[in-house]
Amino acid sequence: MTPRMTDYMERAAAGMKPLFTMEAAIGNSPLERELVHLVKLRASQINGCAFCIHMHVSEALRDGDTPLRLHMLPAWRESSLYSQRERAALAWTEALTLVAESGAPDGDWQLVEAAFDPDERAWLSLTIGAINLWNRMQVGFRAAHPLELPVAA
Repeated sequence: MTPRMTDYMERAAAGMKPLFTMEAAIGNSPLERELVHLVKLRASQINGCAFCIHMHVSEALRDGDTPLRLHMLPAWRESSLYSQRERAALAWTEALTLVAESGAPDGDWQLVEAAFDPDERAWLSLTIGAINLWNRMQVGFRAAHPLELPVAA
């Protein structure tokens, strides 16, 4: 895959700076880091963003999540590895990531209301919106993800 544009951050610096500020705010939000990683990773999987999948798996592992939970994430509905709160967040992530198809169902929102306070609901939705923006930029520009190349013998 050939990147389409590698200097977009510099070319749109005035627009990119607020995105990084938003990411810092999300990192300081009332949402648990582990939950934020799951949300970002699940949206990135749905959107097919290799760059973001690589980054969010690495960050989640660094912050203490397990390889098994990350491996099972595409099948979270059939797995007992995720809490009710995580399941509500993942359902909302899928609903908003696929909003043209889902219409953000009331049932998914009711799960969010039951698991998150109003401030957390706002931060969760912002986090989902933010990762979807990043995914679209990385996929659109064909951003190359870091590769771990085998060492020659």
